[in-house]
Amino acid sequence: MELLSETIRRVKPSPTLAVTAKAAELKAAGRDVIGLGAGEPDFDTPDHVKEAAIAAIRAGQTKYTRVDGTPELKAAIIEKFRRENGLTYGESQVIASNGGKQVLYNALMVSLDPGDEVLIPTPYWVSYPDMVLLAGGTPRFIETGIESGFKMSPQALEAAITPRTKWLIFNSPGNPSGAAYAKDEIAALADVLRRHPHVRIMTDEIYEHLVYDGFEFASFAAIAPDLHDRTLTVNGVSKAYAMTGWRIGYAGGPKELVRAMAKLQGQSTSNPCSISQAAAVAALTGPQEFLDNWRDAFAARRDLVVAGLNAVPGIECPVPEGAFYAYPSIRGLIGRTTPEGRRIETDLDFCNYLLESEGVAAVHGQAFGLSPHFRVSYATADDLLEEALARIAQAVERLK
Repeated sequence: MELLSETIRRVKPSPTLAVTAKAAELKAAGRDVIGLGAGEPDFDTPDHVKEAAIAAIRAGQTKYTRVDGTPELKAAIIEKFRRENGLTYGESQVIASNGGKQVLYNALMVSLDPGDEVLIPTPYWVSYPDMVLLAGGTPRFIETGIESGFKMSPQALEAAITPRTKWLIFNSPGNPSGAAYAKDEIAALADVLRRHPHVRIMTDEIYEHLVYDGFEFASFAAIAPDLHDRTLTVNGVSKAYAMTGWRIGYAGGPKELVRAMAKLQGQSTSNPCSISQAAAVAALTGPQEFLDNWRDAFAARRDLVVAGLNAVPGIECPVPEGAFYAYPSIRGLIGRTTPEGRRIETDLDFCNYLLESEGVAAVHGQAFGLSPHFRVSYATADDLLEEALARIAQAVERLK
C-alpha cells in the first residue's frame, strides 16, 4: 500500500523555494553565489513595527487568539481596505491567516469540489496551480505573452470560461512578470465576468504598494462594486512592509466564504502568531511615508535591471509596472551551446548554466507556466544587481 496520497504526488515542490535553498547550499559550500530567486525585500522591517511586537511580548500577548485574528487586527484590516482600496467590510467578512499563501489555500480548500475549474493567467505565481490541485480542483490556464505585456485580454477570458469555472485568480501587480492592470483594463474584464455570474474572483493584491512611473493601483472590487460579493480580496504585510518571516496575510470577502475559511483554519493551524498580529496592526495603522522611499529604491533597481538585461544580445526584457521582478525572454538564446558543449534547449537549461558557470541563481520560466523566460528578483542591493548583470552578460557572451 502506498504511503503517500495521489493528491500529494500530483503536487510539485515550490521552484522558487528550491532555487533559494540551492543558492544557500552553494554559499555554505564556499561558492560565490548571487541569489535573484527569492521574492523578499532586502529592507529591514520598520522599527515601529518591531517595537510593537516587543511591546506585545512584554504585555503578555503570548496566548491563543481568535482563530481568524484579534479584534485589533481585524479592525486594522477593515480600516486599511476602506482607506486605501475604497472597500467596505464588516468584522465577519475579514480574516487573518499565516501568510497570504494560507489565505489563498483556505479559500480554495473550502470552495472547490472535484471537477471545479480555476482560471489562472500565465505566467503565474508558482503555487496557484498546485493549491488548486490540492483542493481537488482543475487549473485551467489563460495564455498571455510578452507581446500583450503579460496581460489577459477580455476575449481570452471569455473563451476560457466554462460551466465548471468556479474562480478566476487575478494577480496584479503580478508575480513573476510585474504586469499591472490599469483601471480600464480591469473594467473590461469585469464586463466579461458580469455575463458569467457563476464565476468568482480571487484577487491577489500583495504587491499593491509596489507600482512605478505614476501607475495608479485599483482593487478589482472597487472598479466593479457590483461584483464585490463575488470577490475575495487577498493581501498581506510581507512584501510592502518587509515582513516575510512574520507570516501575516489577510482577506476580505463574502461572509459565508470567510466563515468557512476560519473553520478550516481552526482545524489546521488555528490562529496566526499573536506577536505577528500585533506587529501587523502597527504596520497597517502606523506611519506609511517610508513606503515612498522604498518604492523609489525599487524603481531605480528595476530600471538598472531592465537596462542591463536588454543590453545583452539574445535577451528581451519588458519594463514591469509593479512588484519587484523582471521576466525577460531568452528566445534568442535557445539553441546555443555552452563552453562545455551542452545545448540550451529550455529556460531551465539556461538557469542551470547561469548558476553553475557564474553563480547567479534565478528561476526558470517553465516554473511560472511561460517559456522561454526567467525571473529575476531585484529586491536586493544595487551592487549585487550590478555584479549579477555583469555575470549574466559574461555567461551569454560565452555561449556559441
